[in-house]
This record gives sequence, C-alpha cells and structure tokens, in this order.
Amino acid sequence: MIYFDSAATTLQKPETVPAAVAEAIRTMTTPGRGDYPAAHLAADRMLALRTEAAEYFGVSDPERVILTANATHGLNLAIKSLVSPGDTVVISGYEHNAVTRPLHAIGGVSVQIVNGRLFDPDQMAEGFDRAVGDGVKAVVCTHVSNVFGYALPMDDISAVCQRKGVPLIVDASQSAGVLPVDLKKWGAAYVAMPGHKGLYGPQGTGLLLCGEGYMPRPLLEGGTGSLSRLQDMPDFLPDRLEAGTHNVHGGVGLLEGLRFVRRLGPGRAARHEAALLSALADRLRRTGRYRVFDGGGTVLSVVPLDTSPEELADTLAQRGVAVRAGLHCAPLAHITAGTVQTGTLRFSMSVFNTMEEVEQVAEMLS
Repeated sequence: MIYFDSAATTLQKPETVPAAVAEAIRTMTTPGRGDYPAAHLAADRMLALRTEAAEYFGVSDPERVILTANATHGLNLAIKSLVSPGDTVVISGYEHNAVTRPLHAIGGVSVQIVNGRLFDPDQMAEGFDRAVGDGVKAVVCTHVSNVFGYALPMDDISAVCQRKGVPLIVDASQSAGVLPVDLKKWGAAYVAMPGHKGLYGPQGTGLLLCGEGYMPRPLLEGGTGSLSRLQDMPDFLPDRLEAGTHNVHGGVGLLEGLRFVRRLGPGRAARHEAALLSALADRLRRTGRYRVFDGGGTVLSVVPLDTSPEELADTLAQRGVAVRAGLHCAPLAHITAGTVQTGTLRFSMSVFNTMEEVEQVAEMLS
C-alpha cells in the first residue's frame, strides 16, 4: 500500500514506537497508584515524556505538559478554560471543527473570522492585527491548515496577541514534529497537539502545553493519586487535568516518537514532505485535469475536474493508494477556498514516503 494520509494519522512508525508500547503493556501499570516497580517505571516514563516535550516545545516546566487523548481534548480544555458565553473570539478562516465546535457548544460566543486571499500571509497577519482589539477574549488559530497545508504566519499572529494582551491558543495538529512549535516564543496561553500525526506516536495520545500563569479548568473530575482526601481537583498541574488512569502504553510510544523526531533534526521532515508534495503538485497541474491547491506545506489538496474527490479516492484505494476525500472535518477552510460544495482529494506525507511512490501515484492520476 502507498499511504498518503498522514495528516489524519501516520501509519508507518519508527520501529521503536511499537516496541516501546509492547514493553509497556508487559511491564508498566499506572503512575501514582502504587509503590512498586511497575508503577515507578510508568511514572519515570511519563516524566521523561513531559521533559522531552517541554525541552522541544519551549515549555518552562515539564509539569505544564498535560497528557491528553488527542488534540481535540487539549483544545477543549484550553478553549473552555478561557472562553465563556458572551465573549468575543478571533479565529482564522482555516479552523478545524476541533476549534469551531467547542466554541459553538459554549453558546453565545461572538466568533470573528479573519479571512483574506488564499495563502497570503501578509494579509492574514494584517487581518489579525485589525480584528484583535478591545473586548476580544482570546485568539484561537491553527498553525497549519489540515486541508491545504498552508502555514499561517504564527510569529506575526502571536506578536499581535502579545502586543495587545490577548491570550493565544494554537492548534498545532499539523505542525508538531514537522515545523518549529515554541510556546515560549509565541507567548501562547496554550498549544494543543496530537501524538499520532507528525510525532509518530500511537492514536489516543496528545499533549497540551500550558503557558506560565494559566491554570485550565478540568473537563473531568476523578482520581489523580494525589490529595485523595479532597473532593476538589488538585490546584496544581498536571494532576488538575489528568483524572483517571493514564494511557501509559500510548504515552511510552509517544515518547519514542518524539525522540525519533528530535533525532531527525530541525526541518528535515518538513523539507522531505514538501519536496514530495511539490513534485506531485507539478505533475497533477500539468495534466490540466485538476484544480490544485498547493499551500507550500506538507498537505496537498486537489479537486478533479472530471469526477468527484470521493470517487477518485475510491479508485485509488482499489489500486492500493490511501488518500482522504471530503471536507476533512474543516468546512470553514473549504468556505475560505471556495471548495465547500465539492470538498477536496487530499494527499499528505510523512518521512517514510518516497519519490518513487509519488511517481507511481502521479502516473495513476495522469
């Protein structure tokens, strides 16, 4: 199988990831729930994960790295900690339902959408500068569009937020492990990310990075292994947000995925994936059979002119190629691009894909 759907989940993992998960299943229980080797080993590994993540993503204290089930979990924690009914929030025109649905669920939130010419970072930055003003409670912004691979000008957007004193929540679902993500540099309140995409961890894992001075409200209450006499959740991190048994097996796999990404070195994954997608975009553009949306990143969307994205995805699946078609849980991005009626056929890569695979798929689509 040729797997071109890593924006959903990376299928090919470093060998160390499944090996670590298998070892954890055999040897580890739950941190903070016992004074014996299996519990101690789990606690050591989870601390190692927090420490690696804090170093890599610019977090001041490993305890401010929260273990979540996915990026959606982290975004819900962040958004519902900062936003209340009646508040005004500024978002980009590329947001995923993991951002828009929590805002909708809160109720009574005024959502201002910053739009502009497709893939125009200067206009996007200017739009945020105009939109972020008095009365704005928070800015919530994706770093990279999961539909178009377009990297928003996060340095500029974060500078606007810092200058105007408005908390910033970043959805790093498509950038973590591929592009630089730095909580401290951005002065962000929160950065949420999944473990199962660019960090090559297992599904059911994620991280929420918490900025200095921010204490999220829990979504769940329950046992934490600490302050068990109290009926209120602990008032310190990470315990305040991690009720119940940890996904230690997934966390150990995520630790190995993160270590793999760090060994690759800065920019290597982004350069490799972008080169493959650029080559594919060029081949498809030359056929004259596709409307090609090349955001210059690690995701490529196209609209076939003679069939539907879903039909073409089914045809490719029958030939052993895995891609995704539709709205990709991000209808707002399609409204921005004018593709909401058709959706797109999306190709997304990882470091395990090759130029030979690109050539094979391009030939099928010619």
